[in-house]
Amino acid sequence: MLLTEQEVKTLTDKILSLTKADDASAGVGSNKQSHLRFAGNNVLTSGSREGRSANITVWIGGKRGSASTNDLDDESLKTMVEHAEAIARTAPPDREYMPTLGKQSYKPVNGYVEATANLSLADRAKQIGAIISECEKSGVIGAGFHSATSQAGGSATKNGNFEFECTTGVGLSVTARTPDGQSSGYFLRSHHDIARLDTRHIARESIRKALEGKGARAIDPGIYTVILEPQAVADLIGGFGFGFNARNAEEGRSVFSAPGGKTKLGEKIFDEKVTIYSDPWNTDLPGSQSAQGGIPAQRITMVNNGVLENLTYNRFWAKQKGKEPTPGPVNTILQTSGPISTLEEMIKSTERGIIVSRFWYIRQTDPRTASSTGLTRDGVWWIENGKIAYPLKNFRFNQSTTKMLGPGNILAAGKPERVGSSEGGGGSLLPALKLKEFNFTSQSEAV
Repeated sequence: MLLTEQEVKTLTDKILSLTKADDASAGVGSNKQSHLRFAGNNVLTSGSREGRSANITVWIGGKRGSASTNDLDDESLKTMVEHAEAIARTAPPDREYMPTLGKQSYKPVNGYVEATANLSLADRAKQIGAIISECEKSGVIGAGFHSATSQAGGSATKNGNFEFECTTGVGLSVTARTPDGQSSGYFLRSHHDIARLDTRHIARESIRKALEGKGARAIDPGIYTVILEPQAVADLIGGFGFGFNARNAEEGRSVFSAPGGKTKLGEKIFDEKVTIYSDPWNTDLPGSQSAQGGIPAQRITMVNNGVLENLTYNRFWAKQKGKEPTPGPVNTILQTSGPISTLEEMIKSTERGIIVSRFWYIRQTDPRTASSTGLTRDGVWWIENGKIAYPLKNFRFNQSTTKMLGPGNILAAGKPERVGSSEGGGGSLLPALKLKEFNFTSQSEAV
């Protein structure tokens, strides 16, 4: 069972009462997870687990120590505190120590849905069974992973702050592959509300991509006009909203850095169609009620119509620079201020270009230019005269995110959808994008 708010409050109070440190922060969490995995058109594993944990960070004479435990009995909590204090006494000084927060006021975000936390295992089995039947009927080999999580926990400080939050999440990814192994399709979606997860749509999109990817041709790499489906956008920039860090920019380690320890704050470095913001209370993508350092979350706009509007200052760096700390983002939402285009409209308006379903094996190459490299996967097609002409073999790319979203490079944008990176991470609200230029550097034989 998940812990209640009163149980978390009682436990954090108990943990803090056990330490005589100068300052301390304690946390207690509980979680419930379940999954169903299938491959080769057969169910492989199904299971669930529950867990509880506690942690504490203490400061003694400006030195920091942390410890954690999975046992919440009195003796285990006492031992955890003793370990943290022992570490603090032998640690070097914490040069960036800031006193823990006093009492804060948090506004709930409603990211918990009871039906998700207590999903019907029988219903899930039926849904996966229907997906497997659809794969067999379509002549493809299906694999996928359905998972659900629920969490409840909170934290407290020696200076009087306390917060508690419950969240849920459920997701399904499906990969369909033709029996000859020459074509594959992939689709992933997630939500905090299980009623909003359309498992049949996920399966059908994966199967469609696999069937329409047969007979892929190779073309030369180069700079092309591209249409990125929401999944491909999420794979590249799903976590981009968390990268607007003031310290990195002011220390010359960021794409937002300017000469002389300055930043590009206030400059139009993105296309005017681009607005990137974080909204904890978005009903499709609720974030956390607390942002970095436990500061109460707020709606914050990082990019407004292409202009860099905000950089995030944590409490330490804000003090160094004589500024107020900022809560920072708790989710990433990208929307356009221009007209909304459907994927079909983007294709119809493209004389010659490429449509990409997703990327994978993405690695950052240079934070100062926001550049990364990776590969396309599970569905690439050539567009000619406003129609999809034929499937393509995969590419490797090297691309700067700021150039990708730069002035004049966004030709069209769709309606934001909730989608998560296929390499892990939370969901974001992101649109399909039509880009004037995207840099493919080599061919890849991988499917």
